[in-house]
Amino acid sequence: SHPDLRVTHADVLQVDYISMAKKEGGPLSVIGNLPYYITSQILFALADASHLAAVRSATVTMQWEVALRIVAPTNCKDYGILSIVFQLYADCNLHFKISPNVFYPKPKVDSALVGLRFIGPNQLRKRLAGVKPIDLRRVLKFTFQQRRKTVRNSLKKLAIEICGGDKEKAKELLNSPPKPLPARVLQAQSEGDAFALTQTLPLDWATKRPEQLSPGQFVELTRLLCGAGSDDTDEPAAPLGKKVWRKLKHGAN
Repeated sequence: SHPDLRVTHADVLQVDYISMAKKEGGPLSVIGNLPYYITSQILFALADASHLAAVRSATVTMQWEVALRIVAPTNCKDYGILSIVFQLYADCNLHFKISPNVFYPKPKVDSALVGLRFIGPNQLRKRLAGVKPIDLRRVLKFTFQQRRKTVRNSLKKLAIEICGGDKEKAKELLNSPPKPLPARVLQAQSEGDAFALTQTLPLDWATKRPEQLSPGQFVELTRLLCGAGSDDTDEPAAPLGKKVWRKLKHGAN
C-alpha cells in the first residue's frame, strides 16, 4: 500500500548520508527519536553530511539536557561544543519539552523536540571565510577540555604544536591581537547578519573563559591560531571535509 516506501535496515552510526542523498536525488530531511546514549554522535554525522549538502534538516527528539546544550547562549554552564557547532552549522530551535509519560517504557528524564535547519555548504563557507572545520575542531577540543581555565591557558599545548614546539613563538601567538575580519564577514555585518555581528574577536580574548566566546568568535580564534585559506570568492571552493566531527570508525571514509 506504500509503493514509494523504502526501508533500510542499518546501524545508524554507520549510515552513509552522502550516498543515501545521491540515491534519493537530493538532500535528506531526517526525522526520528534519537537513542539518548548516541545522540551527539548521530548529530555530528549529520553536521559532516551537511558539508556536501546531503542533509537539509533534522527534526528529532532527544534528552532535554542535550537540547539545552544545543541552543545554549554564551555565559552559561550548558554552553559548549554542541552549542558552537550547531549554532554555526544550522538554525536551531528547541520546539518543546516532552514528558516521560508519553513514552513506553517510561524514561527517567525529560525529552525535547529539536529542529535543525542546516545552512548548507555555501553559507557555511561564508561564515568560516577560509577557516577549516578540522582546525576549529582542534581549537574547541582543547578549550573545552579545560573550560575552567582561561582560553590562553587551555590553548598553550595546541599553540606549541602549531609552532612546531617553539615555546616562545607559541607565547607570542597567544598574546596576538585579533586578525582583521575577512571581507565577506565585514560585508555580512554591514547587511545585518546576526551571526556575523557576533564574530568580532575581543582584544582580551586570551583572558576569557571558553563559554564567554560566541561561535563566530571561535571561528576567528581559529583563524588567528591556525590560519585560513583564501577568502577570495572567485577561487574554487575548498572541501570542508567528509569526516570532521564524526568519529573515524563511524560511516564510510
